[in-house]
This record gives sequence, C-alpha cells and structure tokens, in this order.
Amino acid sequence: MLRLVTMRHHFLRKKAMDAVSVIILAAGEGTRMHSSKPKVLHEVCGYSMLAHVLNEALKTSDDICVVLGHKFDEVSAHLNENFSYEMRKKVHLARQNIQSHPGTGGAVMAAINSVKNDRVVILCADIPLIKARHLHIIADTGADVNIAVFKTNNPNGYGRVVLGPDSSVIDIVEQKDADEMQKSIKLCNSGVYSFKTAVLKELLPKISNKNSSNEYYLTDCISLAFGLNLRVGHVLVNDSDFLGVNDKFALAQAEFIMSQRIKETHLRNGVIMHLPDNIYIDARASLEGECELWPNVVIKGECEIENSVIESGAVIVQSKIKNAHIKAGSIVENSVVENSQIGPMAHLRPHSIIKHTQIGNFVELKNANLNGVKAGHLSYLGDCEIGVGSNIGCGTVTCHYDGVKKHQTKIGKNVFVGSNTAFVAPVCIADDTAIAAGSVVTQNSKKGDLVIARSKQENKENGFYKLFGSKK
Repeated sequence: MLRLVTMRHHFLRKKAMDAVSVIILAAGEGTRMHSSKPKVLHEVCGYSMLAHVLNEALKTSDDICVVLGHKFDEVSAHLNENFSYEMRKKVHLARQNIQSHPGTGGAVMAAINSVKNDRVVILCADIPLIKARHLHIIADTGADVNIAVFKTNNPNGYGRVVLGPDSSVIDIVEQKDADEMQKSIKLCNSGVYSFKTAVLKELLPKISNKNSSNEYYLTDCISLAFGLNLRVGHVLVNDSDFLGVNDKFALAQAEFIMSQRIKETHLRNGVIMHLPDNIYIDARASLEGECELWPNVVIKGECEIENSVIESGAVIVQSKIKNAHIKAGSIVENSVVENSQIGPMAHLRPHSIIKHTQIGNFVELKNANLNGVKAGHLSYLGDCEIGVGSNIGCGTVTCHYDGVKKHQTKIGKNVFVGSNTAFVAPVCIADDTAIAAGSVVTQNSKKGDLVIARSKQENKENGFYKLFGSKK
C-alpha cells in the first residue's frame, strides 16, 4: 500500500495528470544480466520489462520519452513491433550520448528538451512491477521535486535517502560514495522521481561527474534542490512494487511476484485453480466464465479462454479456447478450439480450427480445419479439412508434403476412414465415403464410394522356414 508523506488534496490529482510528462530510462547495457539481449527486453510474464513500464506510463501521460543507448536499433524495433501506431504517436525516442554523458543524469539530459508539460515523472525501464496508480501518486504533489522511497532491512546496493529535521529530503547518496553512517540508513531511493519541469531544467546543467563512477547522477539534483531552498518531498512505497531488475535472479523474483498477482486476479474473478503455485499464466491471457485449471498448466501469449477445463500438464500458446476440455499433457499452439475435447497427449500445431470435435490420444494436427469430427487416437492430420460426422481411424496420416510443396487433403461429411490409412495429397474425399483399413488413397472419391487401395495379400507356404529355418 502506498503511503503519502508529501501530499496534496485528492481532487487536484486529475489536474496534475493533465500536466505530466514521463521519461523512461532504458539506455543501460545491463552487464549483470550476462546476456546479449538488452536488459530492458528481458520478459516478465510475457511482456518485456520496457513494455510493462511503457504500458503503465501510457495510462498516465500522452507525452512520453524513452531514452535509449545500448543497442538502440534493437530496442526501437521492439517498440515498433509491439505497440500500435496510435500508442507510438504518444512516445518519442531519445538517444543518450553514453560516452560524453554517462549515468542517469546524462540520460535525462538527452530527453529534457522534448518534455512538453509542467511536471515530469522519471523512472527506469527495469521496474516491471510498477503500476500507473504509483505514477499518479508520485506526480500528484506540490513539491518542486518528489521522490519514491522505500524502507528495507537490507539496503545494500541502493542509494540512501538522507532526510532533514522536517522530514524533507536533503540528499541521496549512492552506496559507492556513502560513508559508514550513511550506509546504515534504511530509507532507500527507488529511482522514481517527479520534478517540476522548469526546476529540472535549472538543475541538470549543475550536476557533475565528480564521483567514484565518473557518471552524471540524477540523484545529485536532490542536494542541489535543497541548496536552492526548493521543496523536496517523498512518497513511501512498497519495495516489491518498485523492484529493480539488475540480474536474472531479480528477473525471476519479478516474474514470481507478477505471476502471483495475475493468478490472484483470475481467482477473484471466479477461475478455479488446483495448486495455483504450479500454474503459469501470461500477462496477456484472458480467462472468462467458469474455467478450471489443474496443476502444471502453462498459458502463454494472447490466449482467450472461456468456460473451459485445462488439465494437468497442458500447454496453451496464443490460442482461443471456448467451451472445451483440454486433457492432460496436450499442447495447443496458435489455434482455435470450440465445443471440443482434446487429448490426452494431443498436439494442435499452428493454424488449426477445431469445433464440435473429439481429438484423442497422440493425435497431431497442423493447419487442420475439423468440424464435428472424431479422431480418437494416434493420427497425423495436417493441411486438411474434415467435415461433420466423419470418423478418423487409428494410424491415419495425411501425406501433404511432396518434398517441394505442401498440398491439402479434403475429406467431406460422414466419411469413415479405416485404421492405418494414408491420404496422399492433393486428394478430395466426397461425402458418404468409406475407406478400407490399410489403404493408400491417391485418387478422389465420389459420394457413396467404398475405397480399397491396398495390395492383395499373398501367403507364401513355408516362407517363414525358408527365411529363418526351423526352430525347435
């Protein structure tokens, strides 16, 4: 729960929000991540950290500047791919000159001239758990500068917040530069600030890089503001909401916290979860109606699940599931399942549309459109359309690839397919066709046909003994 130390009346909040800009710092290399991927692009429950922060910022302001540096092109491409044109119109990019102006102060210097509003909120892109309401509270203040701070019994690594006799902030000291008395302070800087824009423009040129890291610290603006008798307030926040991710351990912590929040929301909205700690649900997924999830279920991507049961070990990826029963160990990828039963141990590969259908054990589908079909076990149905009332026997295979191109198999309504049948595409099977077991079907059928496409059996007398000799 956020508690205000420096506060204004609640009714002034909307006015404050109408006048706030946001600067997101995303220029760092993130060497402690030990990864070639830019730190801010590492994902937490499906979204990059930068995307999480930017989504919340977009709820706060229509004037947002994202400061980039390390792998500028890669990060900017990520934004273009993952945000709509309308959203991107509210966001502009700035490039930090890391060589001449390193540090958080240098990053803000790159963005300050683009700020349009009278107040600006500054935060880092590596705090994916932050919410718009937090930014609202931090910005909703009459102070010249406002800082989000938290208390912790383990302040190691954090900048220490030094308070004056009247509880105003007089300084923020980075751990590298702190003396022993300052290191004992338990009040820490979250890295989120709110400035009057005019004040920030006045302070930025005055900060220097005379410190142990030779960087321009944004935190130096605090002591400068105090020296100019400006009002510096602070907001006490929960450290878990402002968790900064500097390594993959912290990344895992952030994902655990966010995952718990996501599942709590779904549980309170009526979803049944058996052993929820063993269930993963992506931040992009939606669950509606009476859904039931069993242990070890994984739901990834922009899934839409409605009135469905998902059994243990099932994996749902970027799919729509409605009024369905996904049995244990099944995988559904980029597909649509409605009013159907899938599995156990079935695999729906991308672009399958399954309606009013029963898919059984060890059945694999790919780019398959099935409506009112039974395929009970052990078949591969790829690049095919199968109509209402058809029954697919065990061991059926659509042979859709000729080594160069893929071809489609069309099976009509009320078709009976015997076990161990192979359809060599392209082929079209008419309604009311029966396929004899063991057939290799290479030609189209007509309605009402019985298709038998197998070699005549030949029994060679004493053939066994000729091959293997007599066994006594």
